[in-house]
Amino acid sequence: MATIVTDEEQMEHNGEALPILSASAKKMRIDKLLATPLPTYTSSVPGSYLWTKIAFWMCRRVSSVQFRTTSSSSVEILERDGAGAMCCGWHTNGLMDPLGIFLQHPKEFVVGARHDLVTRPLLGWWTRRLAVQPVVRKAELLRGGCTEEEAMHLNGRSLLALSSGIAHGFGCVLFPEGTSHDKSHMIRFKTGPVRTVLAAAALAKANGRPLPKLVPVGLHFRRRELFRTDQYIEFGPPIALTDDQVPEAMVAAVKEGGWIEPPADVVHQIRASLQEALPPLTPHTSTWEEHRALHLIAHHRARVNGTSLNSWQDEVQAARDVREAWPERTPSLPPPPLAGGRIEVATKAAALLDEHGLDGRDLDLTGLGLRRAHFLSAPSGAARMAFFAAMLPVFLTSLGPQLALGRLLGDSTDEGLDARTSYQFLAAFFGSLLIWPVVAALWTGAIWWQHEAIAAAFDWSPLWLSNLTGTVASGLMAVYFCCFPVFWLSGKAFAGAWDAWVDLKKAWTRMTMNSHDKGRLSEWLNQLASYEGGLQTG
Repeated sequence: MATIVTDEEQMEHNGEALPILSASAKKMRIDKLLATPLPTYTSSVPGSYLWTKIAFWMCRRVSSVQFRTTSSSSVEILERDGAGAMCCGWHTNGLMDPLGIFLQHPKEFVVGARHDLVTRPLLGWWTRRLAVQPVVRKAELLRGGCTEEEAMHLNGRSLLALSSGIAHGFGCVLFPEGTSHDKSHMIRFKTGPVRTVLAAAALAKANGRPLPKLVPVGLHFRRRELFRTDQYIEFGPPIALTDDQVPEAMVAAVKEGGWIEPPADVVHQIRASLQEALPPLTPHTSTWEEHRALHLIAHHRARVNGTSLNSWQDEVQAARDVREAWPERTPSLPPPPLAGGRIEVATKAAALLDEHGLDGRDLDLTGLGLRRAHFLSAPSGAARMAFFAAMLPVFLTSLGPQLALGRLLGDSTDEGLDARTSYQFLAAFFGSLLIWPVVAALWTGAIWWQHEAIAAAFDWSPLWLSNLTGTVASGLMAVYFCCFPVFWLSGKAFAGAWDAWVDLKKAWTRMTMNSHDKGRLSEWLNQLASYEGGLQTG
């Protein structure tokens, strides 16, 4: 059995505190974990074809409601040459991070995840159908969740399965930080993903298949903890592995069903390449306040130059241009604070806007003040709210319980803001499976109970003929199954009304902001304008 371990460095070795574990992560059942089904590679998906397709179809429906906009960089750079892909990103948004990659990447994926994701009620049933492989992190091991031998055995089994999947041409996602966090920059890289992709390369080389690639992925969320936020999935240029990085001894070992550790210098070389490529695809700032300041500068510069940033993707790229061109900027991990009067002024202005629920999108065409409300958009917003009001009874019965559950779990979780939207997503996903069939039956029963009154108002008599086992039964079935798209439509109506409400609230805030705050903001924006013509530190 392979003994690849994801988190190999001890806490005492690097001086970093272990991540705080949730109550769920502390519960470990090795017997159940070892019974997790292994992926298969004879089909187009590594798990159950039926349940995989259903799961991802539903994930796309839920994501379309949860996010206001979703964009992805061109996947043309992801060559479809049969080579596997190890995708690596930073990790700040729980399940939303791998899900964004899964839904935007053209490949099917073998999946490795924190051990409790395959043992939780409901979620565990589904992840086992998708052949998700559990991994024990060093944090669980050092806190006594299992013995070192058990962790090595389980991780070796799981990561060998992932490596085999990558070697067969599937994709995989592992996060080199080893844990989800709330910092505005990446934390120390571990070598688990590199060692896994090298294992996959040895298996591919042994079977005459193309070597897999490492794909750095930028995961950008405007405010990751908020409903209807914007997301941008950015695929960086793949890092290709070469034959000389895969020793013949490794190839010979995997041919015999064994394993030897890859050379440390090769592991560190590839990790260094990933460390160079991945942080620029993240905010890579010393604080979130600094991150917001860079985005404000990007919007301000666009306005001063007579243009605008019309999408979250454009905003991310423009803020990165500002960051990368900053004078005397030192690329390191973690990044040092940016220096100079420009960043100090931008930080104060961005903080003031954030305090009022505004950001750089709310600047006027000159970039020196707040824009006025667009009254031309008012009819559209009113129409969306009116449509939702008409759908309100359906929404409250079908999605109301899910909304309440997602809010309760998301706000009470011990896993921090990075898990908030994960719980909201899971409440929507499993609520559709468990709650909607019951609610659809209740709606169908209510319609049948009141069908005479309804028939008096609407001529739908063809559905309600006297033969109960004939036309009426088929009519009832039609009503029952029509409930599901109507439920989903009510969710879309809620999302549209929510967007309209947020836009209206921001317009009202811009209009009613007190004169003192407007004066301070105008002063700071004018100071920013004086810096244009070059990123002078002041």
